[in-house]
Amino acid sequence: MNTIVNRRATYDYNLGDKLSVGMVLTGPMVRSIRDHHVQLKGSFITIKDGELWLNNLTLGSETAENIKLLATKKQINSLIKEKEKLSSATIVPVKLHSGSRYIKLDIALGTGKKKYDKRQSIKEKDINRGRY
Repeated sequence: MNTIVNRRATYDYNLGDKLSVGMVLTGPMVRSIRDHHVQLKGSFITIKDGELWLNNLTLGSETAENIKLLATKKQINSLIKEKEKLSSATIVPVKLHSGSRYIKLDIALGTGKKKYDKRQSIKEKDINRGRY
């Protein structure tokens, strides 16, 4: 199974529960994803008219503006409620799975980390690696 991870999301945000959604893609987009010519860094998810949209996904040398995400109304409504609770929350893509017949995207609701939180994350990684 091929997995593309948005490592920047775990560094910049405190992530909540993950949700796996499908994507509406064209043939060239699918080929780019299967050939690993995709980057999740800098992409984000918006809610417009009760639908989820993925913005700023880098496919090859191009940036795909809007890609519709497939989720149930119940899942979308729960995301909207959680986002309203946390005013500074953002929905970010975390992982892209492309190994099976379907291409799935894991998304999570994240709140931004402060600078000292990021330093703490780096310190914990260094400790786990055995640098201290």
